[in-house]
Amino acid sequence: MTVKEFIEKCDLKVLVEGELDREITSCYIGDLLSWVMGRAPEDSAWLTVMGNINSIAVATLADVSCIVLVEDAALDAEAKAKAEMHDVTILSTEKNSYTLAVELSKLI
Repeated sequence: MTVKEFIEKCDLKVLVEGELDREITSCYIGDLLSWVMGRAPEDSAWLTVMGNINSIAVATLADVSCIVLVEDAALDAEAKAKAEMHDVTILSTEKNSYTLAVELSKLI
């Protein structure tokens, strides 16, 4: 499934539009950045509440398909600018990580 399909099927908000045609092959949930950096699978949708500049670096290093800020977590301005610079897709939802992961698992 592509990021664009994920957005449409799970009713997600786009905060930063990166590569919407990129494939999502799995899901990773985590907020401890050093943990995510070493464990998030490439091409995964990363579900987190971390909307700071460090999360953009981790997303780039882990090569995830997108970041989804769950529970309406905020994206700070510095992180948004860095995401735009590095073409990192950032999405948002009011759903919690578990609920969104269950939805995504039924789609991929």
